Amino acid sequence: MNVAIIGFGIEGRSALHYYQDQGAHITICDRNTTIELPANVHARLGEQYLSGLDDFDVVLRTASVKPEAILAQSPGAKGKITTIVDEFLRVCPTEHTIGVTGTKGKGTTCALIVKMLEAAGKQVFLGGNFGTSPLDFLSKITKDTWVVLELSSFQLSDITHGPHIGVCLMIAPEHLDWHGTAEEYYTAKSHMFAHQQPDDVAIYYADNLESHKIASHSPGRKIAYYDEPGAYVFDNQIMIDQRVLCKTSDLKILGTHNWQNICAAVTAVWQAVQTPDAITSVLTTFTGLPNRLELVREVAGVRFYNDSFASDPYATEAAIEAISGSKVLIVGGYERMLPLKRFAKTVKKAHRHLRRILLIGASAERVAAAFQHEGFTNFQISQAQTMDEIVMEAKGLAKSGDAVVLSPGFASFDMFKNFEVRGQAFKESVNAL
Repeated sequence: MNVAIIGFGIEGRSALHYYQDQGAHITICDRNTTIELPANVHARLGEQYLSGLDDFDVVLRTASVKPEAILAQSPGAKGKITTIVDEFLRVCPTEHTIGVTGTKGKGTTCALIVKMLEAAGKQVFLGGNFGTSPLDFLSKITKDTWVVLELSSFQLSDITHGPHIGVCLMIAPEHLDWHGTAEEYYTAKSHMFAHQQPDDVAIYYADNLESHKIASHSPGRKIAYYDEPGAYVFDNQIMIDQRVLCKTSDLKILGTHNWQNICAAVTAVWQAVQTPDAITSVLTTFTGLPNRLELVREVAGVRFYNDSFASDPYATEAAIEAISGSKVLIVGGYERMLPLKRFAKTVKKAHRHLRRILLIGASAERVAAAFQHEGFTNFQISQAQTMDEIVMEAKGLAKSGDAVVLSPGFASFDMFKNFEVRGQAFKESVNAL
């Protein structure tokens, strides 16, 4: 078997080990001509790395490489392109698979599902967009294992296999620089559900039309969450099947937007195991993931929150609501031309709770223009070049009792490698105060 691996990052290296174990002849294809390659593999490096792939039996693409880009240079590769996730679902020895997609909340929802299943005594593996290739733990899976996959639109754009339980969270336009249009983005998400089986389950957010539309592609049973018959919030309680799991005041995770993620996770787990005590134990102890409304420390009466994961304006809107009191908000980053009108209107409505908004990064001028158009002027464009300078500037704007919140609403790539690096830089700067 001749296999071409497109891209030699985390996914490419995982694919290499997987196909080497099968005795395949492997060619690494990557634009980067300086990557270090292992012995006994062929390579096609440089600008033409996507050319001449027609003769391979399998073309495994890294998620960030669009299938259309491959076919544009190698049309004969049609029908041969796959991904780490699609190959995993094809060969996975357990039927107990849960796939989670959506615009925001995937990581938190997946983490909750894993912890709930583990609390119920199940062996669980977590992979996909979360950072671990599922092929890396394939050999450890038995028929009784549960697998939870966080799935991005990049991974789903050409997927041909679906999980037993599919979850679609809130959907809003994102990654338009990759997909081109919101419709293409929505279509990519729908592929996960379209390839489910009639005995599978499709779970969707009841209050989001696009989530409903995407899940409707499934031939399986559809279940809404944040409403019955899934998990929902009633009288400040998390409930499912008329059963109270806990009070919302007992939740340790910040933000009412996370009630959606909680209800999605509970609904998914309820299809697997109905163990209320295990679910409640997780809901009342889980404090969230790093870089998601993460309290770093308090300095001179000012609380500093790291919400670096907020890479679109919808997530920043959630942070404004989640963190109480007066706030200095740090907003901005890599410019992907996401729509800003709704965000600007939200900021204008919340103006009494915003001490100041500090605009940073490549998007600063466009965000400023959107704010001014809505009549919100309580902002300033930072000239800071480092995170230390940004944090010092924000600290100077805050008063005792305020919160300084890094919730950028944009990707990090103008100043930082990724949101983790951005969040770590913020924490280091805050801890150095």
